[in-house]
Amino acid sequence: MADFRKTVANMIPSPLVKIFASPYVSGDSMEKALSKVDSLFREKRILSTIDILGEAEKSKEKVLGAVSQYEKTLDAIKERNYSSISIKPSQFGYYIDPNFCKENIERVVSKALSQNTLVTIDMEDIDLTDYTLNLYCELKPKYPNVGTVLQSRLFRTEKDIDRLDGLKAHIRLCIGIYTVSKDLAYTKKKDMKENLLKLLRKLFEKGHFVAIGTHDVKYLRKALEIIDEMKIPKEMREFQMLMGVPRDAMQRELVEKGENVRLYVPYAVSWSDAMAYLRRRMAESPSMTLLVLKNLFKRS
Repeated sequence: MADFRKTVANMIPSPLVKIFASPYVSGDSMEKALSKVDSLFREKRILSTIDILGEAEKSKEKVLGAVSQYEKTLDAIKERNYSSISIKPSQFGYYIDPNFCKENIERVVSKALSQNTLVTIDMEDIDLTDYTLNLYCELKPKYPNVGTVLQSRLFRTEKDIDRLDGLKAHIRLCIGIYTVSKDLAYTKKKDMKENLLKLLRKLFEKGHFVAIGTHDVKYLRKALEIIDEMKIPKEMREFQMLMGVPRDAMQRELVEKGENVRLYVPYAVSWSDAMAYLRRRMAESPSMTLLVLKNLFKRS
């Protein structure tokens, strides 16, 4: 079913993807992203992490353009302590040269450290998992403001947590959205979610900060039970969700409980850079794909 949804999402014309999947993207400029970040905090006390969309870059010019745009974004959020940034190795030049990628990531992380802004190195497809974790383990002792992501769909993740010993890591724990073969990952959402709870316990036991990334209310409540049972202090956790996913009531409930809630707020300098991200969102969300298809047939 997941492969079918992915196929359907990839068949839908880009203009329609932009129109009907756009709630997941704050806009086509930094200013629009900042406006969203400000309103989320002002009106709902919700934190944000800003992502500039783009991935799998093969052009040094585009990579350096993305790095420069992130630096401008960091300047803009210097006084906005309710915002962080998220970056992708494939956007920073991994497929050109892993060392070039590392230089670019360190350039941004170093600038962010000077203003005490958190940078999360996102986890992408499984061919980047080892690189991302190795880079994180190398950077974390020097840059306490850097975090990364672990995915509960992968069989390997429990062992990957052991690699973080002694780092006091900052981890976003989520299911993950990239397609992985069944010999390397769980294929059923229930198994992924149950494994998320298992991994959450292990991360807390080892003293790491965990940003719990799920939209499933049932599992959010189970995570809260684990937090209560383990007596995890508030400074060691937060809850993260995607902008565009309708979870207002749960977000409000968490904020009222005194929990930190952070939304993933992407923006696109070019809408072509947003397409891969939006199509993945559609593949994960049958209701959104059906909405786009319904409007496609209405127009034909």
